[in-house]
Amino acid sequence: MNIDGDFILIDKPYTWTSFQVIGKIKHILCNHYHIKKLKIGHAGTLDPLATGLLIVCVGKFTKQIEQFQAEEKEYTGTFTLGATTPSYDREKPIDKTFPFEHITEKHIYTLAQQMTGEQEQIPPVFSAIKINGKRAYALARAKNNVELKAKRITIAEFNITKINLPLVDFRIVCSKGTYIRSIARDFGKRLDSGAYLSSLCRTRIGKFKIENALTIEQLEKSLS
Repeated sequence: MNIDGDFILIDKPYTWTSFQVIGKIKHILCNHYHIKKLKIGHAGTLDPLATGLLIVCVGKFTKQIEQFQAEEKEYTGTFTLGATTPSYDREKPIDKTFPFEHITEKHIYTLAQQMTGEQEQIPPVFSAIKINGKRAYALARAKNNVELKAKRITIAEFNITKINLPLVDFRIVCSKGTYIRSIARDFGKRLDSGAYLSSLCRTRIGKFKIENALTIEQLEKSLS
């Protein structure tokens, strides 16, 4: 790779933050190229409990981060119906349970199609969005009342790939700034129940696919 300007497709490990991935890759590259400083960043944060494609930009390519972030994204994952969590995923424990026996497969398929298109979405309070200079998740963890404004997003495709209640597997193609955790929240509400995101993998950013990404171990081995 060209250390002066390049990008790497990385398959982010489960439980790692995107920041931890950047730190580890910076350490690997600095050791390999015997340098002390390296400009490095990623194009689009993945939550710790999500896996999948992370575009890591190095050197001059850090100027293209915004361009990568603006690209369409594709995700696959699983919603768990009948319960909610404060974070809308498994980071926080279940706080409420709801009946889901009334939900049919037809309801699920129909709702997925109804939720496509341009729309307003309220981000999760446990997110990195800044409010008066502070991260929303920090305010939420400090038990502050957090109110976030709705943002305009587009869900281009929303396919249900498997139903085994209370689990619902999906594939979603969406615009920049879309929170899949918020889709889980809204999906549960519109089924007169509850739902949270129990697994998530980002499979594509623009033309770049997870199949072409390296694990951190593979990257390290390729440089040895």
